[in-house]
Amino acid sequence: MSAGGPLQGIRILDLTAVVMGPYATQTLGDLGADVIKVEPPGGDNLRAVGPMRNPGMGAMAMHLNRNKRSIVLDLKQSDGREACLRLAAGCDALIYNTRPQAMARLGLGYEAVSAVNPKIVYLGAFGYGEQGPYAGKPAYDDLIQGAAGVASLFAQQSGSAPCYAPVTLADRAVGLQAAIALLAAVLHAQRTGKGQAVEVPMFEALSQFVMGDHLGGHSFEPPLGPTGYARLLAPHRKPYATADGYLSVLIYNDKHWQAFFDVIGRPELRDSPMFGTHTARAANIGAVYAFVAEVMATRTSDEWFAALSAADIPVARLHSTESLLDDPHLRAVGFYPELDHPSEGRIRTLAPVGRYSATPAAIRRPAPRIGEQSVELLREAGYGEEAIARMLEGGVTLQPEPTKDSEE
Repeated sequence: MSAGGPLQGIRILDLTAVVMGPYATQTLGDLGADVIKVEPPGGDNLRAVGPMRNPGMGAMAMHLNRNKRSIVLDLKQSDGREACLRLAAGCDALIYNTRPQAMARLGLGYEAVSAVNPKIVYLGAFGYGEQGPYAGKPAYDDLIQGAAGVASLFAQQSGSAPCYAPVTLADRAVGLQAAIALLAAVLHAQRTGKGQAVEVPMFEALSQFVMGDHLGGHSFEPPLGPTGYARLLAPHRKPYATADGYLSVLIYNDKHWQAFFDVIGRPELRDSPMFGTHTARAANIGAVYAFVAEVMATRTSDEWFAALSAADIPVARLHSTESLLDDPHLRAVGFYPELDHPSEGRIRTLAPVGRYSATPAAIRRPAPRIGEQSVELLREAGYGEEAIARMLEGGVTLQPEPTKDSEE
């Protein structure tokens, strides 16, 4: 395991599950934070999502929970709650993604946690802000994609039925927002000695992403036009069909368009009313993209790729999730590191994003099994061996059987 990372010395108590919160804390863990993942006796629900070699070690869960230590605590038992508070006393931040009302019922609301650690950052990443009428409503990625307008944007652009993006878009976008908010509040606490409660609501956060592009004419009062960014909603804004496949092409600025007209042998279009300026193209974006779609169908993907690349026009091959595994650029930058997991054998994972010249991000720990560090963390919190044995016997905590490697 390599040491270091720009967040070395920051300790985070992670009471999150599934994707959004674990993605936030995985990002922080990659950067060097000591992330303590608190799980119920049955483990994080995502552990059950395959494929997997062993129960509780599904592929997504392994990717989202590396660089963390796992402790099982039954927070519905008083001893489990007490252990959680003891851990919180030694942490810079606590992050959760259940509803605040559920945390309060467990006796782990902000008042209880800040009483044992006034400097702690107490961050909730949940569905809706507590000041609005949707407060307390359940929220999942699909629901938030729909509520924030993502699903209807697909329908508006394609003319088909509303649909969700086939990635956990809300969870991951809001997870990054949560990671940023947590770091900002920790920095404030380090400067002032004062912690605080922070909320990062999914609905508001994803709505900011959507309306940042699509507030449009309603940016002004009175409005200067409808909502929506026409270029993003144009029906032909999608990979262009070529004579034998598809390519992603974006002819964007004046230089690109002038070069494109040379490539297709139509230099007279440079000064046309529709194509001559960025403003003109934006006003006629549907017709402009339809024209490009018609032209792209006349050559093969390889022919277009060579011609557009030579003219310095932005173009990219179209990947599937299968072909992305063999992308030469991703291979060259080490995007798919392989490592030997103590219980799961050889696995492929995803490299931390970004390069740090002095404090590199790294995969220091493989994803833990459920409760793998329960005893270790209870000892760090000051529990003696007899107390830990009682907690194990009473189901307050658990630890998995040792692996062959750990026995050796």
